[in-house]
Amino acid sequence: MTACEEHPRVRITATDRAARIAALNDQLRCQARGGTMMATAGVIALGPQALPAIMAAVRGFAEFTPSNDPHGEHNFGALTWRGTRLFWKIDCYDRDLAYGSPDPADPAVTRRILTVMLAEEY
Repeated sequence: MTACEEHPRVRITATDRAARIAALNDQLRCQARGGTMMATAGVIALGPQALPAIMAAVRGFAEFTPSNDPHGEHNFGALTWRGTRLFWKIDCYDRDLAYGSPDPADPAVTRRILTVMLAEEY
């Protein structure tokens, strides 16, 4: 095949797609890159020392299992900080934040939002 001949389309498997989404989600969660990180009013109300400590716990979260991460996308986690049950969730939107992303594996068409919340705020 020459360089000018059309190449067959490469199909991405569901596993490869989930791994790509997980990597992008981990980039936001662990490095605060590739999206926006938010905290709910309930988390902010825990006090000024709470948010940095909670975000460190979110960055360090590594307890992904088939039961809490069935699609392998690393988009949700639950943790406890000083007796308070917290959730974090990554949602993937289109670039205008109007709808869900047409392709969460493609950062060119996706805006990621990580929200940390009290469990009762979910």
